[in-house]
Amino acid sequence: MSSIITLPLVKDPERLEKQLRDIPPVPGVYLMRDSQDNILYIGKSKKLRSRVRSYFRDHHHHTPRISLMVQQITEIEFIITDTEAEALALEANLVKQHQPHFNVLLKDDKKYPYLCITWSEDYPRIFITRKRRLGNLKDRYYGPYVDTRILRDTLHLVKRIFPLRQRPKPLFKDRPCLNYDIGRCPGVCQRLISPEDYRKIVQKVAMIFQGRSRELIDYLTEQMEDAAENLNFETAARIRDQIQGLKSLNAEQKVSLPDDRVSQDAIALAANTKQACIQLFQIRAGQLVGRLGFTAEVPPGLKLTEMGLILQRVLEEHYQRVDPVEIPSEVLVQYELPDESILTDWLSDRKGKKVTILTPQRQLKAELIEMVERNAKYELERVQKLSDRRTAALEDLAEILDLPDLPHRIEGYDISHIQGSDAVASRVVFIEGLPSQQYYRHYQIKNPSVQSGHSDDFASLAEVIQRRFRDYSSSTDKPDLIMIDGGKGQLSAVVAVLQEMNLLEEIRVVSLAKQREEIFLPGERLPLETDPEQPGVQLLRRLRDEAHRFAVSFHRNKRSERMKRSHLDDIPGLGHHRQKLLLAHFRSLDYIRIATPEQLAEVSGIGPKLAQQIYNYFHPSSEIV
Repeated sequence: MSSIITLPLVKDPERLEKQLRDIPPVPGVYLMRDSQDNILYIGKSKKLRSRVRSYFRDHHHHTPRISLMVQQITEIEFIITDTEAEALALEANLVKQHQPHFNVLLKDDKKYPYLCITWSEDYPRIFITRKRRLGNLKDRYYGPYVDTRILRDTLHLVKRIFPLRQRPKPLFKDRPCLNYDIGRCPGVCQRLISPEDYRKIVQKVAMIFQGRSRELIDYLTEQMEDAAENLNFETAARIRDQIQGLKSLNAEQKVSLPDDRVSQDAIALAANTKQACIQLFQIRAGQLVGRLGFTAEVPPGLKLTEMGLILQRVLEEHYQRVDPVEIPSEVLVQYELPDESILTDWLSDRKGKKVTILTPQRQLKAELIEMVERNAKYELERVQKLSDRRTAALEDLAEILDLPDLPHRIEGYDISHIQGSDAVASRVVFIEGLPSQQYYRHYQIKNPSVQSGHSDDFASLAEVIQRRFRDYSSSTDKPDLIMIDGGKGQLSAVVAVLQEMNLLEEIRVVSLAKQREEIFLPGERLPLETDPEQPGVQLLRRLRDEAHRFAVSFHRNKRSERMKRSHLDDIPGLGHHRQKLLLAHFRSLDYIRIATPEQLAEVSGIGPKLAQQIYNYFHPSSEIV
């Protein structure tokens, strides 16, 4: 049977006109599909019919990119929404989900860090992270910030100004640490402050990262004056110190603008043919309070006149995840936005006040955009240099090893143990010369001959490689190169198992010896003649060091866990499950050792009788003879 070929709509005017007539003139989202049912483009509009019809009218006015897309459209779908704001939100979600070829796609890379406040917890944590997890909608991420040093310095100063939890875990089981005594922490670990009162402190911290420092200073000033009027001089002095700390924080800002009446965001970009670096300056009360950075893929054929598409995409993504109070009254943009009116209405609706979007051409606002653009150009140059170095390292490595192509995916393996005990292995993965931690794996060595007092790195490596590649034919993550930490012996063990699996012809494998940074190839008696400092060898060294670090950290954790359990295993009636419950509750063997029978009995599954046995084990002198 011959399959029916669907013509592009531009070559089937009758079907095109029918589809256009079916599209209503209301707000919504449209999806363009090709003959293979792939989504080419997702867009939004106040009036769907007019926007979609514009693609098929006046072809000679289209850019080459749009013309290429229109020639491939065979089907048009649409989703009606009640408002333009709903259309904007729906489009953003669909673009994230489907990643259409002709849409502007933001990269979720790990270059720029965020500050996270975990509002989902009773006592919110505040920390810096490069991973924006979207699992809990209550948690709030600020950023991504371009300047990591300023972000860390700001958080450090904030923890000196406000009493906040200073440690991720308690230092002591039954009392707070020194931070509580000197006023740095309100005693979260011992619940000496209620969740409600602690959240009030964190809300003040959040105002700083929302660009509302001046508003916070005004609020604290009122509190200080009230405390002084009520003769509560100790409280007034503490608030005075907080105000002085906040003023010193603002003094760190390097940019000050004369107009302190309007809150502004200024956004500009610099781009090459592949990617764009975007900078967004947050200006509040005449001062630069935040500098955010984004990276976007440049769609093929995108012209300079279309760069507003990228700015629009960044602004939509950014403002969807901020609190309404953080939306400024004015947004300055480098290029005109294609759907400026929709974005303006949506921002005004979210903020509850009018928001203006301007493309300044002269005077101070234009100079501000020029400054943001210069910063974006600098960032693009920096990113390009790093990319060029990685490419040079990959090219050098391909030349050293005589690879047919650049190694896109490289895997590194290492073994860690102490005289055979707690033997583990690690796999780390570099994609395009960069660590990709989502592909890292730990292995516990199962070989019964590898045990305390008897190590066998060769057998351990052979086991790990066999486990990794046993489903190689159906695997989607096939490496271009694997590197073994070791010399000829380790490499030979891996080569032997790959030969048994008939994979040696498909998988390129080398080893890197530690002492002289020598690279060995299968079947070769001598190492390759290389310079330890050349880019390709340095790349292998970074991979080897990362594999070693990852293996050692896992080995230490496993050994620590075994040492914890070694004591608990000796207590009659305390099985593996109850050991886990005890450790989960007390978090440390030391805390279990000093706990009273009553405290031990509070743990689920530990009754009074077993609690007394555990207590007696750690306090043998307390047993009744």
